[in-house]
Amino acid sequence: MSSEWKQETMAVQGGYSPKATEPRIPAICQSTTFKFDSAEHVAKLFDLELADPMYTRISNPTTDAFEKKIAMMEGGVAALATSSGQAATSLAILNICRSGQHVVAASTLYGGTYSLFANTLPKMGIEISFVDPEASAEVIAAAFRPETRCLFAETIGNPGLNVLDFEKFSAIAKQQQVPLLIDNTFATPVLCRPFELGADIVIHSATKYIDGHATSVGGVIIDGGRFDWECGKFPELTEPDASYHGLQYSKTFGPAAYIVKARVQLMRDLGPTPAPQNSFLFNHGLTSLPLRIERHSENALALAKHLFLHPSVSWVNYPGLESHKSYALGQKYLPLGCSGVMTFGIEGGHEAGIKFMEACRLIALVVHVGDARSCVLHPASTTHRQLSEEQQQASGVTADLIRLSVGIEHIDDIIADVEQALEVSQN
Repeated sequence: MSSEWKQETMAVQGGYSPKATEPRIPAICQSTTFKFDSAEHVAKLFDLELADPMYTRISNPTTDAFEKKIAMMEGGVAALATSSGQAATSLAILNICRSGQHVVAASTLYGGTYSLFANTLPKMGIEISFVDPEASAEVIAAAFRPETRCLFAETIGNPGLNVLDFEKFSAIAKQQQVPLLIDNTFATPVLCRPFELGADIVIHSATKYIDGHATSVGGVIIDGGRFDWECGKFPELTEPDASYHGLQYSKTFGPAAYIVKARVQLMRDLGPTPAPQNSFLFNHGLTSLPLRIERHSENALALAKHLFLHPSVSWVNYPGLESHKSYALGQKYLPLGCSGVMTFGIEGGHEAGIKFMEACRLIALVVHVGDARSCVLHPASTTHRQLSEEQQQASGVTADLIRLSVGIEHIDDIIADVEQALEVSQN
């Protein structure tokens, strides 16, 4: 049975089972529309009585295959693909939050997510309280209000690389009767399955390790199907939806209520739809994800250990190192590896950082992570250069910080390139 398959088998064969003479690989259905034979068929589609494709903004066979595979790999009941990771996060929040409501979020978030929460959602009337994920459960719980609708965090923080204490966060969410939303982009379902650790909704930027080859921008939301939406706090899912003749999502769709609502209401109205070509590439990327993420993790740990002893390096930040503050949590929640992103401090600070970044030959200077090819960035001189030194420090970016997204090349070649670039940086 597919539900009993191992992750590697799900990645290769999950989500799509062709019939005789059908394509062995899910085809790219590059069509906006689908032909119907009767008004009754169309009526049943738009009354949500059938799950057939109706219009590519809402559903498409190629995207459906990707959604089913990632839902299977995460252990969820259903998934919704989006045009970007930012779109996935936005829809995940807007699906259960409206003006006047509130979100509690870990402060150690990816910069784009932090900006969405700190700047854009408040303009829509949704307030955000940021909490230190390492604070006590009592301190985090104190940030909740009667109007709080979810708790949000990342499995591995970006760029801090802190590993989330799932036991603490899931207990707080249950106590407060709100869903725990987890961005699992860096870990992927191969290294961590948040639903098994108490999460209710999982989000990915598929642009990163899911795609894995820097070809496509996209995102996905997966519904764990376990949260009790009828607890009294979520009328969006329990009260009649006038746009579907008074349909009540929780009663009609049960465990899949959240993801169905996100699809047929928010995707319908806001439309951040992935292109079928991108969904094809995401599905293709999932096929090799277990192999790639294992190599990413192995290479990153080997490089981190090498740099930890290097005289031109003042510090190394990677949760797989015993010296890392999240090492114990990493061993607990990420026993198969801590993914491929790491940071380190280079002796010589800002100028040395620029020299190192520009001296890399194998490792490419790009604003990206999660690629099969190794990538390097000196944030202080590039992505964060518009910020003051104080603002950079507050965001966790120091003048000496180098970010490496360690690829799947041979580790000897990666280390050799880092070595020669470090030599250049110190001259």
